[in-house]
Amino acid sequence: MAKKKSKFFRIGVAGDTTDGREIQPEWLEQMAKNFNPEKYGCRINCEHIRGLAPDSSFGAFGDVVELKTEKVEIDGEKKLALLAKIEPNDDLLALNKKRKKVYTSMEIDYDFSKSGEAYLVGLAITDSPASLSTEMLEFSSKAEKNPFSDRKQRPENLFSVATEVELEFEDSTNLVDRVKAMFTQQEKERGTADEQFTQAIEAVAAEVAGIKTQLESSTPGENANNEQFNQLQTEVTELKESLDKLTEQLDGTPNFTQRPPASGGNNQQVTDC
Repeated sequence: MAKKKSKFFRIGVAGDTTDGREIQPEWLEQMAKNFNPEKYGCRINCEHIRGLAPDSSFGAFGDVVELKTEKVEIDGEKKLALLAKIEPNDDLLALNKKRKKVYTSMEIDYDFSKSGEAYLVGLAITDSPASLSTEMLEFSSKAEKNPFSDRKQRPENLFSVATEVELEFEDSTNLVDRVKAMFTQQEKERGTADEQFTQAIEAVAAEVAGIKTQLESSTPGENANNEQFNQLQTEVTELKESLDKLTEQLDGTPNFTQRPPASGGNNQQVTDC
């Protein structure tokens, strides 16, 4: 079964973080440029908590698969935003359907693997946009110990303020599926035509059998009109010939259309299948 992939949606903008620092626009550009799931995968977690047990409520909820940046207008101000495509698992789809954990918050390593550039190392789902962007932001900037430190991969990492997301999904019907559907429809239509053809033959056969029975139960001497009797015999003969031709045609009709031979250069026939 093909995985569901979301359309691009905004996961953060340049600006505030949960500990009073500021996300630089160049970090967003670097995250979009450097992102490569084969190099380092970015998993989706709940409230920035990475559960250890696979069946935990704080297990993974899917993966980020693509990133890009674009300019957005927020409260009349142009800002650089980071957009993501994700592949959610069934748990995240179920939560989203119930309108639970509908905000996202980025975990940014702004010196990933000592490269001097930023990388998105995690994306959290949360229900607490107000505490992350206002109360927690103010508290964290004054606190001796950041309350989110234990949830970070590295103490230096940043958590962005939460952004609401409305998940929309790409059309996952691929070319193969569409072609299969086309052939299925053709098979259905051809089957209907064959069935109608067969029914027509059966009707002719029934008519022939009825006239034949009528003739067998009569003799020219008993029939009041020898001319009518002879006409019935003629009709039986013609109907039988028609039936034989229809039967022969049906038996010789293939269930596929023979394609013309493919020719190569110099009008040479190279295939005949």
